[in-house]
Amino acid sequence: MKKTILLFSLLFIAYCDRAQTSISAYLSAPFPTNLISSGDGKTIAWVFNDKGSRNIYSADADGNNVKRVTNYSGDDGMDLGDLQLTPTGAQVIYVRGNPPNNHGETANPAFLQTSTERVVYLIEISNGNPKKISNGFSPRISPDGKHVAFISGAQIWLTSLTDTSVKPEKLFQSRGTQSNIQWSPDGQAIAFVSNREDHSFVGIYQLGNKMVKFVESSIDFDLSPAWSPDGEKLAYLRIPNMHNQLTLFTPVRESNPWSIRIYDIKSTSVAEVWKASRGEGSYLFNVPLDGNNLLWWGSDRQLIFPYEKDGWIHLYELEENNRLPRLLTPGNGEVMSVALTADRQMVYYGTNIGDIDRRQIFRLNIASGKSTQLTKGNNIEWSPIPTASGIAYLHSSATRPAWPAIWQNDASKDIATELFPKDFPSDLLQPKAFTITASDGIKTHAQIFLPPHYNSSKKYPALIFLHGGSKRQMLLGFHYLSYYSNAYALNQYFAGKGYIVLALNYRSGIGYGLNFREALNYGSAGASEVKDLLAAGSYLQGRPDVDTHKIALWGGSYGGYLTAHGLSQAPNVFAAGVAIHGVYNWNDELPTFYPWYDYAKFPEMAKTALRSSPVYYVKNWKAPVLLIHGDDDRNVPFSESVDFAELLRKQNVHVEQLVFPDEIHGFMLHSSWIKAYEATFEFINRQMKVNN
Repeated sequence: MKKTILLFSLLFIAYCDRAQTSISAYLSAPFPTNLISSGDGKTIAWVFNDKGSRNIYSADADGNNVKRVTNYSGDDGMDLGDLQLTPTGAQVIYVRGNPPNNHGETANPAFLQTSTERVVYLIEISNGNPKKISNGFSPRISPDGKHVAFISGAQIWLTSLTDTSVKPEKLFQSRGTQSNIQWSPDGQAIAFVSNREDHSFVGIYQLGNKMVKFVESSIDFDLSPAWSPDGEKLAYLRIPNMHNQLTLFTPVRESNPWSIRIYDIKSTSVAEVWKASRGEGSYLFNVPLDGNNLLWWGSDRQLIFPYEKDGWIHLYELEENNRLPRLLTPGNGEVMSVALTADRQMVYYGTNIGDIDRRQIFRLNIASGKSTQLTKGNNIEWSPIPTASGIAYLHSSATRPAWPAIWQNDASKDIATELFPKDFPSDLLQPKAFTITASDGIKTHAQIFLPPHYNSSKKYPALIFLHGGSKRQMLLGFHYLSYYSNAYALNQYFAGKGYIVLALNYRSGIGYGLNFREALNYGSAGASEVKDLLAAGSYLQGRPDVDTHKIALWGGSYGGYLTAHGLSQAPNVFAAGVAIHGVYNWNDELPTFYPWYDYAKFPEMAKTALRSSPVYYVKNWKAPVLLIHGDDDRNVPFSESVDFAELLRKQNVHVEQLVFPDEIHGFMLHSSWIKAYEATFEFINRQMKVNN
């Protein structure tokens, strides 16, 4: 009897603790980004965003001697990133500030009375006193650590890191937007990309004679320059232009093939050393795996590059005198991040090969082509960085958000554990993966959270979460991107409050191969991904443990778009929804990413885009909705929410709103996330009439 009473008491205490835990507690852990190491591998550094206060931290290669390098405080909405360590690790270059919108206004959601423009700073790790270098971003330190090049006003600038009397100097003036600064191994030249909207050039600036030379003046997109180890050659990619193609939001399974070209510095000759074959892999899915890089040179002048020939993003090796590349990372899964060791003999990469809904880290020996899996188990690992002792990386799990760690002697060790909040919720749940088959036979992936003390005889309210992107993937744990780490936390919160939560990895997302990502008729080409959402709704309706009158939707960006589709196309399934900066009319959204797009000039494309939009089905809408948006959003025009709310109100739909003045798409203020998520939970809970 005493044991029964004790067990009941413990369960009651756990229930009370969970009931009292706030959403802010689920978002309380500092989020790490920008993990880097010094040239000698003895120092690592990263950024912690601690409730909106962003600061740089450093440690040695063994994860010891943790030091807070900067001393910024407050939830001020100022971004911090673009970290670069000098070769010895004594100094850090970083950028603090926010980019401008199309009107030249820099984001300032905290209404600071000082400038929020991006500024490049230098700071000594030993003393923590930052020195302003110049307005700008994308700094790159020279190999000898004596200079830093950076971008300002779309041009490349240079300044000394050793002579404080030297003022920054603009190296040259060029049309277009300059980017992707790559120092030559001897530090005497800078390769870069000059983007001209419908084409781009790879250029070289010689510091000695102050001359600029474009490697080739092409009609294509030349990008991702990479110097050979001896500096005698420059490799780069050539990607043919795709005229009037909405590559972000319509399927692209093939194109005119892309190629790899090499420029010989001495002879000034150019050769195409490899070209993708037609069909799968002919279109380069351009997501850099290592900063701005998509090409790497091995120590024996091999070229390493990503290719989707077998329908998955894998690494391939191309030897200098062999035009037949060798597959390095076989298996059903994709390479997500890449880091080359200083001696260019090893590659560390993150992938979901063998663990499709997580990420693991492998080490690849370039010469032998053999990979060794380092991390295993139920954790999620990413961003491997070689150090003098092994690697540093970031990882998370189903119950613990992202954190920096090191791997040495075949073991993992967390860094700076004293900074993790002691009151972080300790009773989080483990989601389970499963698949759902849509009406057209397509299988999509999903994860489900069951409430604590789940009872199959009860009927629970249910919720579907829809990620944004759409080139994203929710994982079986806290995400590697802060936006989706926050979303995962809210899903955990909902489940803890008694909801069955389904996170849907609908078609057009990453992680499941080319044909899934480039699903036929998805996005503005037909919205085929809505079939996955409708199938998820039917799945929940068919579960005996779900109250079919209490199924809600929530999501941001593309997830807001699908939330609106669900509420308009399945009004008898979904009882309420929260759409955060959602897309409601493709014809209003597409010009944001494609300035050439004008629905009047492309009537057939515009007709399909309209029929693919939630606004096309809005007359079916019945359920109440909460619209959340920041009015300085650069990804989804604020007018999307303004116009859509008007349409809903005209047909007597209950619309509530939460607007964040001067906030951007990925909220800069920690307080904005808290307010948005508290409003999301309160609204859905109220509309579903759930007592927690």
